[in-house]
Amino acid sequence: MSFNLRLLLVLCLLSAPAHALVKKSSSGLCHDESSRYYATTQHFTAFNTLDDCLRSGGKLPKQAKSQSSSQVAGYTREKFGHGWQDVDRDGYDTRQEVLMSQNTGTLVFNSKGRVIHGKWISFYSGQVFTDASKLDIDHVVPLSWAWKHGADKWSQEKREQFANDERNLVAVEASINRSKGDKGLDEWLPPSNQQQYKARFMRILKLYGFS
Repeated sequence: MSFNLRLLLVLCLLSAPAHALVKKSSSGLCHDESSRYYATTQHFTAFNTLDDCLRSGGKLPKQAKSQSSSQVAGYTREKFGHGWQDVDRDGYDTRQEVLMSQNTGTLVFNSKGRVIHGKWISFYSGQVFTDASKLDIDHVVPLSWAWKHGADKWSQEKREQFANDERNLVAVEASINRSKGDKGLDEWLPPSNQQQYKARFMRILKLYGFS
């Protein structure tokens, strides 16, 4: 083997990641080692963590999005009501109410009265967003987590109140919200404002009488 060929092989080995903990496929899906597509994903960008991959604009595979909540016995989103409600009957559902109350800029509405632009500072990362479509409204204490920690014994009315309680809701980027899933404090913390997040999580537990 010539010297130039040996040098080329060494450079290739040095430039290749020793172990891709998370692979972002060419289609933008983030696969960690629990994904069934991890081994077969050959063309990818490597990330150290799933959060890093999601923050880069990646998405979870469909089966990963539903995996955690589907494993909670008896839980369905409908147990907490059918989506966001217009609690005070003013024409704005809970998503719109949160976007309006947590906005720090000038709100812009579309022809149907829905918020499309404003200024929001993510509680989870500190990043600023102006496009409402980039934001999820996250339950600080997740619904399926609540279900398996006592909400399964609540009345339907109390569960719907919990799902629409603005004290438990934050407007944050979709990527971080989806990396959180239904995890509790022992499994997940946001990149920023961790102490405030813990305090808010515990406040909600106290308000709703979780053990």
